[in-house]
Amino acid sequence: MNALNTALQQSSAKETILSLPYQLKAQLPLSGALAQQIAEQRQTIQNILNGIDSRLLVITGPCSIHDPAAALEYAQKLQQLQSQVADQIFLVMRAYIEKPRTTVGWKGFLYDPELNGSSNMQLGLEKSRELYLQIIEMGLPIASEILSPMATAYFDDLLAWGAIGARTSESQIHREISSHMPYSIGFKNGTDGSVQIALDAIQSASHPHQFLGMSQQGLPCILESQGNPKAHLILRGANAGPNYQLAEIEKIKAKVKGEMPALVIDCSHGNSSKNPLLQPEVLKTIVAERAQTQVRGVMLESHLVDGQQKISDQMTYGQSVTDGCLGWNKTEQLLFQVAQELVLRPLKRSA
Repeated sequence: MNALNTALQQSSAKETILSLPYQLKAQLPLSGALAQQIAEQRQTIQNILNGIDSRLLVITGPCSIHDPAAALEYAQKLQQLQSQVADQIFLVMRAYIEKPRTTVGWKGFLYDPELNGSSNMQLGLEKSRELYLQIIEMGLPIASEILSPMATAYFDDLLAWGAIGARTSESQIHREISSHMPYSIGFKNGTDGSVQIALDAIQSASHPHQFLGMSQQGLPCILESQGNPKAHLILRGANAGPNYQLAEIEKIKAKVKGEMPALVIDCSHGNSSKNPLLQPEVLKTIVAERAQTQVRGVMLESHLVDGQQKISDQMTYGQSVTDGCLGWNKTEQLLFQVAQELVLRPLKRSA
């Protein structure tokens, strides 16, 4: 005991106790009706990925959420658009609350909701779950990136779709936690363009695992997963260039042993040369080649206002503070055009 006390005293790390997952869920509960809604939306997404539903899955929203008011305004606009394009497109709101950093920087709404470096994660947990519930109550499915495996227990009942980023597709713990999640998860190719990393991750996540995790009561435990049959591939381009075109996808298909996983394409990042205003051209090409590529979904970085800004005392409402985004007016116009094009280029449904 003396040795333990000495070790604790010598530790320089500051510790702040957070609410346990079950406590936060009790504080901000999901109703039975909304749980049923999410279950149906998860199934719709899976039907699209499997080819049973021929619509295009479109995951669109801010690169990362930093202002709940702007996020809710975006959600309202997206829900109105969904009713107009529902026959051709199934919309999912990108609601990312964690932001992976290459070095340092603002880590996302979950970590620093006040945007002042205070790192009030208790407030971040509460505000994130509260915002998610408000978006879900509008009827929208939501998507986020799985970055901190410990955070998944706070939101696993709310998400309809998830992504593993390019920097973490090779991580064993992210593959294991993905095998445990109850929704479809896409794995991105590496920043260097390696698709094999994502293909290996898909294979791993689809199998059962036993791994160290956290229970709903916040206790360390062994989690036993059944495997996630809903894992799929996300092409996000690479530092060297894009990989969304038909020729690039054919090269990938030729390397895949067995059945090609369902394919989602990120119109941002390497596929748009990190220029958000090029996303429409990427998406138009994807739709034009979809009969050959069988692409099931796309991702867009989109907000109320074009571009990006730095965190400051005087910020533009509805503009991203991380990666640049396509403004709402351009997004709406683009998705209307895509819906019309999809009428002319329908995919055949799988049996």
